Amino acid sequence: MVKHQPLQVYERQLCLSCITGIYGCRWKRYQRSHDDTTKWELLWSLILLFTFCLLLVWFYFWWEAHNDYNEFNWFLYNHSGEWSDGTVPILATTAAGFTYIAFLMVLALCHIALGQQLNLHWLHKIGVTAALLTTIVGVISINQTWGQEWDVIPISLQATGPFLHIGALAAVTALSWIVAGQVARSEKTMFQVVVVLLYLSVLLGLYVVPLYITSPCIMDPTTLKQRPDVIGHQGAPMLAPENTLWSFQRALQMNVTGLEADVAISVDGVPFLMRDRTLQRTTDVEKVFPDRQKDDASHFNWTDLQQLNAGQWFLKDDPFWTVRTLSPHEKDLIANQSVCSLEQLLKLASYHNSTVIFSLRRPPREHPCYHSWINDTLQAVQQSGVPLSLVMWTPDEQRAQVRRLAPGLIQTSVEKQSPESLHQYGISRLLLRYNQASTQEIRNYSQSNINLTLYTINEPWLYSVLWCSGVSSVSSEAPHILNKVPYPIWLMRPDEYCLMWVSADLISFAVVIGIFIFQNYHMIRYRMSGMRSYNPEQIMLSAAVRRSSRDLNVMKEKLIFSEVGNGVSSADELYADNGYDYYTNQGISQ
Repeated sequence: MVKHQPLQVYERQLCLSCITGIYGCRWKRYQRSHDDTTKWELLWSLILLFTFCLLLVWFYFWWEAHNDYNEFNWFLYNHSGEWSDGTVPILATTAAGFTYIAFLMVLALCHIALGQQLNLHWLHKIGVTAALLTTIVGVISINQTWGQEWDVIPISLQATGPFLHIGALAAVTALSWIVAGQVARSEKTMFQVVVVLLYLSVLLGLYVVPLYITSPCIMDPTTLKQRPDVIGHQGAPMLAPENTLWSFQRALQMNVTGLEADVAISVDGVPFLMRDRTLQRTTDVEKVFPDRQKDDASHFNWTDLQQLNAGQWFLKDDPFWTVRTLSPHEKDLIANQSVCSLEQLLKLASYHNSTVIFSLRRPPREHPCYHSWINDTLQAVQQSGVPLSLVMWTPDEQRAQVRRLAPGLIQTSVEKQSPESLHQYGISRLLLRYNQASTQEIRNYSQSNINLTLYTINEPWLYSVLWCSGVSSVSSEAPHILNKVPYPIWLMRPDEYCLMWVSADLISFAVVIGIFIFQNYHMIRYRMSGMRSYNPEQIMLSAAVRRSSRDLNVMKEKLIFSEVGNGVSSADELYADNGYDYYTNQGISQ
């Protein structure tokens, strides 16, 4: 009589099946392997790692570039002629791509930790390639069209660097568990040495990174200067249509100390507020003057401009996603806004004793005011009755003549120059984009009695960094947000920061040493016990690779049943017949 009995009883490994199944579509036990990863798959692992790092930088860039989303959308509008929020598809695809690649990276690390062979499925390889190429194209496009925005990364690191360092240190410290496990299990000395040296190089690099982290917010709080003044750039364009009277009134409600506008000159010599070259985006010119919607804004006379509505577009396009927060009364006021003249703005500023700064655009060559644009603007300033000490004059053309005719104006430059050069030309104020002045340059201007204004500052973190740097004023499209920042987001004494990063380094070092000791001690005990791990996955994958389908079926039968009393006395002979070693596993029931 032949008696059949189960040779092995397999435990379910749902977690392992999900990891190997999602990563390489190896859902079955016999499809998995503990063999060394092939060189081809190692190459794909490096590509995956590179894609993850690139997407991480790309994602961080767009996260911090939130301060300049409106600038990016306006740039797209000037090139396409159609207004849309171009950041939405970019953010959506970046978030989706980064999540996908990060998920694959986690699965790859799980494979390494579990000793599984890396074998990325071909569909994932296509996905990784698509994410890599898309990101590279995006980086090249931004570099060619919006290259100045890359400066936001080093500037933002002044606010996030100390905390990103702690996060990176925690992540690399956690990876020591996987690294120590690989070193302990490996029997190749060269592999152990290379892995340990590579890991320690990264770890030691992170330990000394704080020596190179600089932030103006790491300072003695007693030396913090007064809060920078906030100037409403185009009023409060997040709450009302840009360059309209209601927008400037909303900015004044947010306690701004000044107003900034963009000025063009009509065909009959009236300076009016308009940022774009045409009226198409911010007025209903398509409806009132359909044949002239593409014309330059300065080719309209003031009577025609007063017929246009300058508020309904804001309610329709909702450029800052803020319309839903407005009250019905505010929406009614917005819907009835018209094009604002420079004189109207100056009278409003004079009433509230607020500073006015405007960028004056010279009309086209064929314009009747092409040669008289400076005099026409100066005449409008003088006729408004505003105290000249409240007006910051920015055009460099005919500056000497303007200084002679109106000596009370605050002479302001929009070109970066040395303090000595500014004093030589009688210029006391400087207006620059925030990436054009370093912390040291800001302090030099302050020491030279040059009042520096940086634009456009919308995010509290950027406002805090510039505050700690000592800037005197900023121009903002979001005065309602900066109005809620009474103190820098964070401020830390140098000795406190030193204590923080030294403590973090010591804790990390102790944890890493402890993990390496534990892993090695555990492996030594395991080897001394004489127990070697029996892995059905390795046997079945090896059989699938090196055996024919007929031999594979025979092997499966021998794994399941042992014929007792039929000349086979032990399971060892079953494996010996097929050229395999037999290992026992205490985790599998006999």
